[in-house]
Amino acid sequence: MPNFDLRTADLRVLNSLTKYPSIPTYHALDPRDGGLREDEVVGFTGPVTLTEKVDGTNSRIIVTPDGGYLIGSREELLYARGDLIGNPALGIVDALRDLAERLRAEAGDRITVWYFEVYGGKVTGASKQYTGSRQVGQRLFDVVELDGYADLLELPAERIAAWRDGGGQPFLHEPALLDRARAHDLATVPRLATVDATELPRDLDKTYAFLADRLPHTLVALDGTPGRSEGLVLRTADRSVIAKARFQDYERARRRRSGGR
Repeated sequence: MPNFDLRTADLRVLNSLTKYPSIPTYHALDPRDGGLREDEVVGFTGPVTLTEKVDGTNSRIIVTPDGGYLIGSREELLYARGDLIGNPALGIVDALRDLAERLRAEAGDRITVWYFEVYGGKVTGASKQYTGSRQVGQRLFDVVELDGYADLLELPAERIAAWRDGGGQPFLHEPALLDRARAHDLATVPRLATVDATELPRDLDKTYAFLADRLPHTLVALDGTPGRSEGLVLRTADRSVIAKARFQDYERARRRRSGGR
């Protein structure tokens, strides 16, 4: 593997390579109005892990083979190790910089991307569900290890985007992800249960009831009384199939069917 130097790397390519892909909704969205379709769900088979979907901002720490790191939001890079000034957007850099210094100790012959949900503070309008004193927290939800990064970094931007959106990123499977989190004393998004795919509801009302039964309030409150959760993320152990189910989407669907707004 050739030597990697963060100072000379093409950051535009590295940013695209490490962006987190979009997660589909469990019930498909109707392209006409953005509502949920009753008759189409993401197809799962076998065991499905249910985790809390935390309402924060998707963030990442990119640890590079030279012992450096970058911190980014979902869309852009905000800070590199050694920078005098970082982008203060949403408090992501302040929330993750100490963790990044710890995680860089694991730098090896690969690029490792740690994906966190940063929440609380003033991150989103839902922050009050997690904190009354504007505390900020972070929860690990995925890790990617890029061993063949040299070849990937040579690809044109459009091919990198197609590779990423087509499921090319090698995410750690569930057992390895949990082992890695324990090894670094990192809190993950809460695991609620693992159910067989045949137990998943398929109609809108039953899915809403499923959410309310499984997660009536958040499990990651930073202080005060836990507020409502955003919903669930459903995934197979190897992460080959993943979907999100948010309370607000199902509440909107129920209002539309009853004639409300």
